[in-house]
Amino acid sequence: MKNALVPILGFAAPSGTGKTTLLTQLIPQLKELGIRIGLIKHSHHNFQIDKPGKDSFRLREAGATPVMLVSSHRRATITEFPSPQEPILNEQLSHFDQSCLDLILVEGFKSENFPKIELHRPSLKKPLHYLDDHSIIAIASDQKLSLERDLVQMDLNNIPQITHFIMQTLLQHHD
Repeated sequence: MKNALVPILGFAAPSGTGKTTLLTQLIPQLKELGIRIGLIKHSHHNFQIDKPGKDSFRLREAGATPVMLVSSHRRATITEFPSPQEPILNEQLSHFDQSCLDLILVEGFKSENFPKIELHRPSLKKPLHYLDDHSIIAIASDQKLSLERDLVQMDLNNIPQITHFIMQTLLQHHD
């Protein structure tokens, strides 16, 4: 990814596999090690972060784009696309402030070419994608798998193991 100024790692899996659950457990572990983390999440929905009737919503509906909401606690920028388009991760990275980050985690964008851990639960009966996606660098599953390509396998429920893999593979300089 040419617009990634720090290491980037994605988590790819079908909906319901546990990407968000894993990330909510993994992020505190990495933060405890002093890693400053940013996250980009792909959404397949027409999400709304402001509400009808609020000033920001009304101003955006009137045609202002981008609209930036700022408080003493947080900042959000809302940019309308001229027409619906599938986002491209590298383009989104160019709009993402990476100046104070050590690592960018990505949920989704599974068809794009950047380092990813594939999450897999055999009980969901969904196919694995590692054979078609050579940017997958490891698989985390709740069961040991027989793989056709040599990849690191981790226990999906072993957060310290996944944290160690990230530290060793992407953030060696922090050890």
